Amino acid sequence: ICLSVNEFLVNYSKQPRLIELYQMKIAVIGQSLFGQEVYKELRKDGHTIVGVFTIPDKDGKADPLATEAEKDGVPVFKFPRWRVKSQAIPEVVSQYRDMGAELNVLPFCSQFIPMEVIDHPKHGSIIYHPSLLPRHRGASAINWTLIHGDKKAGFTVFWADDGLDTGPILLQKECDVEPNDTVNTIYKRFLFPEGVKGTVEAVRLIAEGKAPKITQPQEGATYEGIQKKEGAKIDWNQSAEALHNWIRGNDKVPGAWAEVDGRKVTFYGSILVDNGTTASGQPLEISGASRPGIVTKAGLVLFGNDDKALLVKNLQFDGKMIAAAQYFRSGSSAAVELTEEEKTFAEQMRVTASILSNVSQIEDSTDFFKSGAASMDVVRLVEEVKLRASSCQLQNEDVYMNTTFQDFIQMCVRKLRGEDDEEELVVDYVEKTINNMTIKIPHQLFINGEFVDAEGGKTYKTINPTDGTAICDVSLAQISDVDKAVAAAKEAFEEGEWGKMNPRDRGRLIYKLADLMEQHQEELATIEAIDSGAVYTLALKTHVGMSIQTFRYFAGWCDKIQGSTIPINQARPNRNLTFTKKEPIGVCAIVIPWNYPLMMLAWKTAACLGAGNTVVLKPAQVTPLTALKFAELAARAGLPKGVLNILPGSGALVGQRLSDHPDVRKLGFTGSTEIGKHIMKSCAVSNVKKVSLELGGKSPLIIFSDCDLDKAVRMGMSSVFFNKGENCIAAGRLFVEDTIHDQFVKKVVEEVKKMKIGDPLDRSTDHGPQNHKAHLDKLVEYCQTGVKEGATLVYGGKQVQRPGFFFEPTVFTDVQDHMYIAKEESFGPVMIISKFKGGRANATEYGLASGVFTRDISKALYVSERLDAGTVFVNTYNKTDVAAPFGGFKQSGFGKDLGQDALNEYLKTKAVTIEY
Repeated sequence: ICLSVNEFLVNYSKQPRLIELYQMKIAVIGQSLFGQEVYKELRKDGHTIVGVFTIPDKDGKADPLATEAEKDGVPVFKFPRWRVKSQAIPEVVSQYRDMGAELNVLPFCSQFIPMEVIDHPKHGSIIYHPSLLPRHRGASAINWTLIHGDKKAGFTVFWADDGLDTGPILLQKECDVEPNDTVNTIYKRFLFPEGVKGTVEAVRLIAEGKAPKITQPQEGATYEGIQKKEGAKIDWNQSAEALHNWIRGNDKVPGAWAEVDGRKVTFYGSILVDNGTTASGQPLEISGASRPGIVTKAGLVLFGNDDKALLVKNLQFDGKMIAAAQYFRSGSSAAVELTEEEKTFAEQMRVTASILSNVSQIEDSTDFFKSGAASMDVVRLVEEVKLRASSCQLQNEDVYMNTTFQDFIQMCVRKLRGEDDEEELVVDYVEKTINNMTIKIPHQLFINGEFVDAEGGKTYKTINPTDGTAICDVSLAQISDVDKAVAAAKEAFEEGEWGKMNPRDRGRLIYKLADLMEQHQEELATIEAIDSGAVYTLALKTHVGMSIQTFRYFAGWCDKIQGSTIPINQARPNRNLTFTKKEPIGVCAIVIPWNYPLMMLAWKTAACLGAGNTVVLKPAQVTPLTALKFAELAARAGLPKGVLNILPGSGALVGQRLSDHPDVRKLGFTGSTEIGKHIMKSCAVSNVKKVSLELGGKSPLIIFSDCDLDKAVRMGMSSVFFNKGENCIAAGRLFVEDTIHDQFVKKVVEEVKKMKIGDPLDRSTDHGPQNHKAHLDKLVEYCQTGVKEGATLVYGGKQVQRPGFFFEPTVFTDVQDHMYIAKEESFGPVMIISKFKGGRANATEYGLASGVFTRDISKALYVSERLDAGTVFVNTYNKTDVAAPFGGFKQSGFGKDLGQDALNEYLKTKAVTIEY
């Protein structure tokens, strides 16, 4: 009896296993997370992976399969190619053969593997392919499954031969294709998880000697080439379902497109709809389409040649992605034409507006505030509108943002029509249920008010330091993305409403942003905890809490930035008046570190925005997520497009381009002294841009014998271990007077032993994980160096043996001045204690912070004067405040964050002299 392929395989899979699994020597050839998962499952089954053959690193980043294998000590080969001009490379084949594989497993292998390798193993080679062969042979199989409207999708594991996906079938599994499936949904729902299981099952069948080899039938065989952008243009002479299949089959790569208004527009997020013919909205002419599309509140409705409809959610053109519903608003601010009813409303409001002070007649051009309106007049006007049109939900702020009568009426009419809603912010969230809440994390670049992919769709994984797992893929900014962000910031400053906005209105927007941050403080603190390892309670109070305070503080400064009048020598017989003006600089770049991801953003961005500038900010590559969440809140608070731009990416590429960019006029940096020097040089060479640098520290803390010892112990521990020691002003070296040295050390160690190390989301945790693996490794090396040099390791000094990047709180004594650990900061939970007999606190090139503990006020003041540091704490430590300037001396940098002084970092002073 001849069975079909699927019937045979279904029946075959039901047969009981009669043979014990034979453990094989396997070579895994491929790449991607899929390959990584197959590799891990094969090892769990007891097979020996003799070698992993994957692709070379891209942008310095190893493929996940290579990373996993290297972690296990499995040999990894990263051949850029296996053959040249159709001929196998002898040395490559030789290295492969030396591994002695009995079977090759190729999960999602994108390279052409020569037959000398395919046929070499005892059991040959098997390949995973994401379609039901023989249908859709070729690399774009999933795309073509959707494009052709197949009702069934699936995968095949087949025996490799010298054809393209033509070898005998070993195993197949299928699933239904849902009407609105995309490449991503079908891959995540079935092809990935079941494909991993299926590939491993195929290996088991081979090991048991039960693997079939079923010749692929010729009937139904298809091959379609790789989908490319030029071939993805939409043919409108098709049914709605066919158009839908074409768009979703090309979503997101390469993207189905058509010509609209003379430009190439790409369509994303297609779904079939039933009521397209009754859609209400604005018609949109599309080249080649039989009838116009309709821009509605839900998106863009398109029609097939059968008059049925589909709905597209998003559009991309001119390098930006927008909600399709916002197409006509994306570049137009034309006045709406009023209906007769709306004209009547306008005249009623003209009479109502006459209640404003000192206005005899309200013209269209009448400006309320220039005509003497006060805040109480605004309240009265808003309440009158609500009485006459209850559906027009007006806020006082709406009047402040539309100060002429004509603009005011336009705004009211749009609200009455329901057309005034803010443009929909399209956010492709990563959602996680954690810490008793669902957090929604943006993961794309934020440029010109929109979340967008990086050039080329490049991404990287951000890691949770608590367990070392990936949180999500984050867009990795490229040089072209930096240029786009700077251009957007420049336009917003020079041409946009931000540069022309009344300072008090800027302050209101910044304050509104702070309110939104407060509403989302638990979510922000949770994201900060999983992204940086910060203990949740500390993140809530300090990382997020102080960030909110900072924005509120600088919101209050917006309308208080002022110059002065200066008496100058008069040139008789004329007289002169000279005054100064404080003006914003323009486009400012901000580069921040990973220890306080949100707070460092706030310290610089709040002052920068308060001064009236626009911002391009690069968060640390390892901790980008709260910056991206902040970008979302800034957009929802109403910051105009281009004012704030966030670019996750590498310092070598994004940071360097910002330093070199001729349109960036100021760069604020917090980080290492080494990088700070490089940035300063680049800023000087490029366009002599203004720079402020908050750099490394080795802050001394002097503890005299007449101190309150219990408080000195408590605050001394805080000075070192606060935020896991990842603190720029951490006390890098404690000088303890010799008469209390031993007692101090004993008390410190007793307290350190009580500290709970663990999950930062656990409310009882004192000490979370270090921020990232590379830093953890440096801490281990740092402590090993201290031991080698002869310092006494009293406690700790080791990595905690558990998943994640945990390091023990550590205490060293007997530290001498010449030692490495006495001179270089650990930036971790390492307390360095030296006996103190004289003045060595200033014997460092750093000068960020310092501290003194003594009951003698004269001694405290005398030592404070002598300490060469930007901040001196007396009988306390880490007590920073939004109103107090913060910054260092010497190689700890220059310039200030926080306080009024911080505004000057983002302002320029202009002197004006008038002769009269």
